[in-house]
Amino acid sequence: MRAVVSLNSGSSSIKFGLFMLDGDRNPQPGAAGKIERIGLDPRCSIRDASGVSLVEKDWFQDGAALTHADLLSWLFEWAASHLAGHEVIAIGHRVVHGGIDFATPCLVDDFVLAELEALCPLAPLHQPHNLAAIRAIRSIAPALPQIACFDTAFHHSRPALASRFALPRALHDEGIRRYGFHGLSYEYIARQLEQVDPDMAKGRIVAAHLGNGASLCAMAGGKSVDTTMGFTALDGLMMGTRCGALDPGVVLHLQLQMGMSAKEVETLLYNRSGLLGVSGISSDMRSLSQSDRPEAQEAIDLFAWRAAREIVALATSLGGLDGIVFTAGIGENHADVRSRICRRLEWLGLEMDELANAANAALISFPDSRLKVRIIPTDEERMIASHTITTLFGPRP
Repeated sequence: MRAVVSLNSGSSSIKFGLFMLDGDRNPQPGAAGKIERIGLDPRCSIRDASGVSLVEKDWFQDGAALTHADLLSWLFEWAASHLAGHEVIAIGHRVVHGGIDFATPCLVDDFVLAELEALCPLAPLHQPHNLAAIRAIRSIAPALPQIACFDTAFHHSRPALASRFALPRALHDEGIRRYGFHGLSYEYIARQLEQVDPDMAKGRIVAAHLGNGASLCAMAGGKSVDTTMGFTALDGLMMGTRCGALDPGVVLHLQLQMGMSAKEVETLLYNRSGLLGVSGISSDMRSLSQSDRPEAQEAIDLFAWRAAREIVALATSLGGLDGIVFTAGIGENHADVRSRICRRLEWLGLEMDELANAANAALISFPDSRLKVRIIPTDEERMIASHTITTLFGPRP
């Protein structure tokens, strides 16, 4: 049976999914897994579509020296010996930044790879690792087609005004503009919402992708209208280790008055801020929720306040608001954070069903709430698989 593989390669992890092609070329889950703690003591977990464990492997000795390429090579060898009868015909990759030119998924060749490499400074936490996986697969299986699927692509439908900074026009023309990210997640949410609640999908929705990386997307009729992330994935909401939106004067002060180098500022804003920076404890919402220290609670409160504030701002871009969809790790699983955000939006007519929220139910607002609030688990790997199949074969008839 033919299959495609979705790869989402990050700085310290590789998420992957194997999808079978049915008669209508729909991607059907076959197996999924994750290699975590790359650079420390890597651990791999793979499960089949029903959740049965296929492999649990740890690299304790000399694991820190293993690169993404080493671990992908191991993964290919494992697949060749354990997935008999399945022919992998292509690999789809999450690529965070597509810049101005890459508005749709595309086959990766030398030109595309070079263009994407030039965008690495705009997504330093993600893009280099996305491309490292592409190069590793090229070395392991040079004839295997690879498809790049862009997190920025979903936002190309926004009004032109939503992409502008108040900077000289020449800089905008050179690519210094608001792009938006988490597009693969938002595209999946838009498709799922159309299936589970068609009336809601036609309305004015803010989707909240809340995880270690966090953003919001204003959607009307399933299309992106505005989003919180901008030129880079540093903008917008407070995140695990990223500061989110920041007065640019702070950057000038850090460099001109405090003597910090550009690299030091980059490290501060990307790696030492957000939940970690405010709490001084952890970047993980679960750990903060279990802490009784006031700094932990302040970090959670700030996260919720920023999210609620930006939801209202996006409602302005939409000309009103009909509903909210929570997704990603925090959005799908953290009832307290959802509650803190929604309580700040009660003045908009949002009435949350706290019992449904505590149970992580699909619908967490009361039936007579003016704003409908849902939880929809995201599946970026499946979205990548779908794009990979369409890029190879064209749209289904």
